[in-house]
Amino acid sequence: MIEIENLSMRYGELLALDKLNLNIPQGEFFAFLGPNAAGKTTTIKLLTGLMEPTEGTAKICGFDIQKQPEEAKRRIGYIPDVAEFYDKLTPVEFMAFIAELFEVDQETAKRKTPELMEQFSLGPYARQRIENLSHGTKQRLAIASALLHEPEVIIIDEPMVGLDPRNARVVKEELKRQSENGTTVFLSTHLLNVAQELADRVGIINHGKVVALGTVDEVSGLVEGGRSRSLEDVFLDITEGADAEEIA
Repeated sequence: MIEIENLSMRYGELLALDKLNLNIPQGEFFAFLGPNAAGKTTTIKLLTGLMEPTEGTAKICGFDIQKQPEEAKRRIGYIPDVAEFYDKLTPVEFMAFIAELFEVDQETAKRKTPELMEQFSLGPYARQRIENLSHGTKQRLAIASALLHEPEVIIIDEPMVGLDPRNARVVKEELKRQSENGTTVFLSTHLLNVAQELADRVGIINHGKVVALGTVDEVSGLVEGGRSRSLEDVFLDITEGADAEEIA
């Protein structure tokens, strides 16, 4: 469902992403990990068509995000770490806007909007302007709106930012449910415990290159002669100077 081939991005002299290759099948929950400035956000921007790569291709459900952007984007539910809204709208109005944007039929929108509003505890804020909502409430609205058109691929960047423990649990359970029902989930996060809890596979990126790829158990056996270690220990070893050629 997500096919990335030789994807590269250069900002002047800086090579932010260096020939990234990934294949994430339908229904897989994939966690993308890395330190700051490793290339995670660049990858997400390229996957969602927000930037054009220097080299390589990215396909969503078989559609090239650069050559067939409308077909690719209609299949994506994108949740950034800091969502942008039309702040003068209310959550209900924003959901209606998203439904129209993705051409969700009226009956489906009428059914799913209240369901999602209830699921993500947005009911009390339904008629308030978005500009008056807290960051956590806005984040829940971003997640609810991204699920409204029933995307085939969810791309999400740091979903737990600003969420209290209860709502974080709701989000984790929903993302896992989506994956189990066949939706491909691409999650970028700094929270290694979330990756360990939810992901079918993890990829660790450092300096624009994928330096480890596999299940949590597989990745945890990459360092120190295959001795199993915590994902946190492995992540720190890999991103603090280990040779990518030896690990990948």
